[in-house]
Amino acid sequence: MRLEKLLRVTALAGTLVALAGASAIAADWRGWNIHPEGYPNTVALEQFAKDVAEKTDGRVTPTVYNGGVLGSQPDAIEQTRNGALDFANFNLGPMGPIVPATNVLSLPFLFTGVDQMHKVMDGEIGQRFSDAMAEQGLVALAWYDSGSRSFYNTRQPIQTPADLAGMKVRVMNNDLYVQMIDQLGGNATPMAYGEVYQSLKTGVIDGAENNYPSFESSNHYEVAKFYSITDHLIIPECVCIAKASWDKLSPEDQEIVRQAAIDSATLQRKLWEERSVASRQKVEESGVKVNEVQDKKAFQEKMAPVYAAFIKANPDLEEWITAIQSTN
Repeated sequence: MRLEKLLRVTALAGTLVALAGASAIAADWRGWNIHPEGYPNTVALEQFAKDVAEKTDGRVTPTVYNGGVLGSQPDAIEQTRNGALDFANFNLGPMGPIVPATNVLSLPFLFTGVDQMHKVMDGEIGQRFSDAMAEQGLVALAWYDSGSRSFYNTRQPIQTPADLAGMKVRVMNNDLYVQMIDQLGGNATPMAYGEVYQSLKTGVIDGAENNYPSFESSNHYEVAKFYSITDHLIIPECVCIAKASWDKLSPEDQEIVRQAAIDSATLQRKLWEERSVASRQKVEESGVKVNEVQDKKAFQEKMAPVYAAFIKANPDLEEWITAIQSTN
């Protein structure tokens, strides 16, 4: 009788330990996203969260907080690095101050097109960037598309660099973008994204630069009626996991999370292409004058000092530039 009781107590203790272990492993993840509901990145990131929750049987339950409600991107990067946030979709443009190697991706006219960017980032070169980010507490699992960026403004079409002379242009907070605008004769104005609409409307700035979906979804097209296609920047985005959160996962769950991120990137790229077409149509129908820059070489040649200064300051990254430019 005493032995039977002992066995029951032992079994109960084992059950409690197992339940406690399961509770410790379960994780409610918080994810940052700057984009609104329905945006390609938002749809893809929410699909990522759903897949992870289902395929880990609830061991990891991610929730995406959209619209930048958890802070600006610089704030979110720091929160993800220190584990206050578990995952995010980041543009690599503002990543440079934290991961200097990613500044390579912000060099103007680095890529010949979006397809080449995908090939670069999905291969060995992309893994280099992922490794550099992991050293700073960010595990990049997949790469999203953010299209190509072009100029828009409230004053006139841009056909040559001279058309930018004296124009106050909002840029993301990265010195390379400031240099780019300076070389084109404009006045670069780093500014938070949420301030751009009102600044365009009131004349604090004359223009900005971005892709069609962002130009449209932010309603900037309502106040900036000239969009000039320069395709001067093609900057990838990442699905990034906090290293602290990643390291807590079992190898099995790490693989599930990784595959969910890759699947979400496939979805995001498809939705991005569709949204780009729809966004262009919408802004043109609203009266925005869209022009294709005929001589992009004139803009590219202005970037020679930007490249020279970058390589002088980062000689170890020159080979990365060469590897990207030689990828066909």
